[in-house]
Amino acid sequence: MRDSVFFRWLPAAALIVLAAASAAAQTKRPMTIVELIDVPQIGSPRLSPDGTELLYTRSDTDWEDNGRTTHIHRIGTDGSGDVRLTGGENGESSPRWSPDGDWVAFLARRGDGPFQQIHRLSNQGGEASPLTQHESSVQSFAFSPDGEYIYFLAPDPRTAEEKRKDDLRDDFFAFDEDYKQRHLFRVPTAGVGARDAERITRGDFSILEFRLSHDGARIAHSRAPTPLLDNRDEGEVWIMDAGGGNALQLTDNAVVESGAQLSPDGSHVLFVSGANAEFETYHNRNAFLVPATGGPHRLLWEDWPHEANGATWAPDGSIYFIGNTGVRSQIFHGGVDDPEPAPLTAGDHTIVGWNFAPAAGRHVFGISNRENNGDIHLLPPAGGDPVKVTSVFDYLDETFALPVQEAVRWTGEDGVEVEGLLFYPLDYQEGQRYPLVVQTHGGPQSSDKFSFGRWSNYVQVLAARGYAVFKPNYRGSTGYGDDFLRDMVGHYFNQAHLDVMAGVDYLIDRGIADGDRMAKMGWSAGGHMTNKIITHTGRFKAASSGAGAVNWISMYGQSDVRFPRTPWFGGTPWQEDAPIDVYWGNSPLKDIYRVTTPTIVIVGENDVRVPPPQSVELYRALRTNGVDTHLYIAPREPHGLRELRHQLFKVNVELEWFERHVRGIDYDWEPAPGQESGEKRTTTDGVNP
Repeated sequence: MRDSVFFRWLPAAALIVLAAASAAAQTKRPMTIVELIDVPQIGSPRLSPDGTELLYTRSDTDWEDNGRTTHIHRIGTDGSGDVRLTGGENGESSPRWSPDGDWVAFLARRGDGPFQQIHRLSNQGGEASPLTQHESSVQSFAFSPDGEYIYFLAPDPRTAEEKRKDDLRDDFFAFDEDYKQRHLFRVPTAGVGARDAERITRGDFSILEFRLSHDGARIAHSRAPTPLLDNRDEGEVWIMDAGGGNALQLTDNAVVESGAQLSPDGSHVLFVSGANAEFETYHNRNAFLVPATGGPHRLLWEDWPHEANGATWAPDGSIYFIGNTGVRSQIFHGGVDDPEPAPLTAGDHTIVGWNFAPAAGRHVFGISNRENNGDIHLLPPAGGDPVKVTSVFDYLDETFALPVQEAVRWTGEDGVEVEGLLFYPLDYQEGQRYPLVVQTHGGPQSSDKFSFGRWSNYVQVLAARGYAVFKPNYRGSTGYGDDFLRDMVGHYFNQAHLDVMAGVDYLIDRGIADGDRMAKMGWSAGGHMTNKIITHTGRFKAASSGAGAVNWISMYGQSDVRFPRTPWFGGTPWQEDAPIDVYWGNSPLKDIYRVTTPTIVIVGENDVRVPPPQSVELYRALRTNGVDTHLYIAPREPHGLRELRHQLFKVNVELEWFERHVRGIDYDWEPAPGQESGEKRTTTDGVNP
């Protein structure tokens, strides 16, 4: 082994990957921004009842329409016969096989109709026809096991009086009260053409999600006072007959539950919640059982140190789920009396779009890793090597030079081990230091994992331009146990930002990062962290704050969700003896006078999660204090940017900012497809484009 800082630290497996990547880079080329945005998205895999075919959705970019369109595909489980089944102008989603496998149901808005409806399509092809004609958009659906009915969720329709007032623009509304409760309906599948649905539930509550029992006789579901996100912690697990009768509430707590479903023998209901055994909130998500007749709940695998997502029953009464172990996720399996679950998959990857097909006893899911954005695989219930079915993303590794990813660990300021991901620049040479971009994930209850990644972080483009990229799973991230997650309880910024900076120093000590050429970026909670970091240190030459909070007091009232935030500060800012000092003490705005880092601010105009006023407060404070800054607001956009040209703008404006301030070089904006080179926009003259 070579006597250098880099090679003393780097694992042997990573050395092999780096060597192979270097050789491959001679024949492959870097990705452009547009090529990264254009990478398809696939999901919703569903195995046919006979186990021979798969349905999945594929989403592709349309630059003329400035968005993505999603259609449904069918493929043999041996990888043969991949065909697109649908081609509606507005796209389709949520494909489901009928229990006999003869036809496919899906959601779509077609023709002049304003609402999304359930449509049906023969598996032999032909034209799809609507199954429902509901007066509001169908939001999710499921077949009864015998195939006689489709059950679906939809909001109550607008009344005739509400429609009349809309036409007259007599349309004042009561804020946070202008919702429609969401209820359960069913429609028979026999016959031809759309038909009216039978209402299953009614009342002043909303059904958030539901799951029919294996025999179709009962329905496990979650109910909440409203469909609003901020009332999810008031929701509870219920069970009722398939016709809506004999409804029984099974939980009574102040935590969010999801995925409620009856066991194969009908004795218990399984669900997932971010709670501990006492139903105290703000923990890693865990699997729970509660008797179907009512009674005390039970936390499964209490000493297991990771996070359980999307748990579902196996036919024998054991449980499958996706386990988040930090920088990886795997399919896990465990009996209800096992001391802990066991992984069925292994590798440096993220499991995406997972679904278990009980009839066939097989798992279908995507695997996202360095070279692949989530091609669908099959796995037998006992595990083994996943079998790749689709080949949508083969072109990525065949065509492009992609950065090597490495899991790294370092010691936080208080001695706790922290983990993250390092992405090497494409031209990495031993002994040379590289400019570093530090990206912090959203949530913050989340974690960065081995994956192909998204356009929004554009790691492939940064690596091609000679940057190393660092994604730390700072304190508050999931998958590392409750103590690690709950470090934010009572203060938010306790060790989290220190973990980030300790990781930066670790990479500098390894001789990889150039401490004099660093940029910081992040979106949502990653934006919160960016706002904190620039008040904590002046070591970064540039920063981009994406949809980040700067003032926790105003943020608490502005956002559409509050219950996950209350544990951070020990109460609300408007209660008697409110912990205002804690709110303000953790607000980056409190220390904004310290900032010298040139910082751009980006947010969607219609963001309700981290509303634009947070970005305005940050921008105005920076500008007043003489810090180089711009605020870019994307019209029509929610918390995440959806329009293709907005996505391209974000990457371009950040790259230009980093190149200008970190490396002192000019940057030519990459144009959208069809855009003339002379139309390239620039902000290097300090004027907003």
